[in-house]
Amino acid sequence: MTMLHDPDFGTPAGKGAASISAEVDGQPVRVPEGTSVLRAAALAGIDIPKLCATDSLEPFGSCRLCLVEIDGSRGTPASCTTPVTDGMVVRTQTPKLARLRENVMELYISDHPLDCLTCAANGDCELQDMAGAVGLREVRYGYEGANHLDAAPDHSNPYFDFEPSKCIACSRCVRACGEVQGTFALTIAGRGFDSKVTAGAGESFMDSECVSCGACVQACPTATLQERSVVQLGLPSRSVVTTCA
Repeated sequence: MTMLHDPDFGTPAGKGAASISAEVDGQPVRVPEGTSVLRAAALAGIDIPKLCATDSLEPFGSCRLCLVEIDGSRGTPASCTTPVTDGMVVRTQTPKLARLRENVMELYISDHPLDCLTCAANGDCELQDMAGAVGLREVRYGYEGANHLDAAPDHSNPYFDFEPSKCIACSRCVRACGEVQGTFALTIAGRGFDSKVTAGAGESFMDSECVSCGACVQACPTATLQERSVVQLGLPSRSVVTTCA
């Protein structure tokens, strides 16, 4: 958690030696081979909504917010998992994409606690930011159907809390645990609507292989994983750039 936000280009930089040209929303871009459409757009100053994508992790393509239209291609592919090809023409802002993104966000919010004003991540929540970015103003679905709002929290770890009712199953915490830390303490259990983040074989965080490194907390786009100090004291009011102690 920090007040300083570095630019997030959505996916890691392309590693190809060759440079290729494309067009994004009418703007010419030139990027290394292997660069994702999402990153190419970000480099051109074009923000595409995203939740599961971050440039510190490999692309996953699960949130379906970063959909784009590509001339000559069918459907609306996820820009995070689609590499740029030479001569590609991409559109990121169309009425069709706006409608799809709003519908996707509406489904996320329909199974999410509406406690933004009292949530510890209020003002520093990517789900909140993306809801505004896609222009969501209402949710047509009620809470009468199946949901995850009664999922029991896990307060076993002394450094952070786990609130599964706020989880959007983006897998960023799972991927950070494996790709960044190499601990592999987290996994996604179940399929479809029953998918959920678990620590080990359904254990609490303290009984799992978790080493309390904080990689999962840093990667979480919501308040599902939140530092205990932020929960108790609130968001920081200032940041200091310093060397690691």
